[in-house]
Amino acid sequence: MRLSTRIPAVFLLSLSLPLAAAPLHSQFLPPDDLSLRTEQPEQQQLLQVTDYSVVVGNQRQSNQQPIPVTSPLVLRLKGKPLSKGTTLSQVLISFDAESKSLKKPAYDDKTRTLTLNYPLAQYRVILDLLRNDTVYVQFLTYANGHIWADLHTGAVRAR
Repeated sequence: MRLSTRIPAVFLLSLSLPLAAAPLHSQFLPPDDLSLRTEQPEQQQLLQVTDYSVVVGNQRQSNQQPIPVTSPLVLRLKGKPLSKGTTLSQVLISFDAESKSLKKPAYDDKTRTLTLNYPLAQYRVILDLLRNDTVYVQFLTYANGHIWADLHTGAVRAR
């Protein structure tokens, strides 16, 4: 085989080799300015939200002084898995009005529950998304310890 025919043959062979696939819905991730997502994720959970409920609690622990009164606000999302290996069955979103920093996203294999925390100011935005669009929940973990979780819509045409 001459060199001139070998190069195109090698090129065509390279096209048939499988490439490392990007995570599903990677187009919805923000730019990776800190290069935290350069490797393939170790785990991806992707869920399309099919229903949700709002839980506004009220509790008072009377054995403490002063008596703390709390009113947790939680969104419970359920849906159908979209990525291979997704075991996620529900998402609990808690809202915090007082903390300076939020807890990191956490996935519990036993209960198949992803727990997310958002500032209280995001409650209306998230509820509006749930009411008006198809919403997806994405959870990615990386070998470097980076964790990414988000709620996003699909691509929506401007009116």
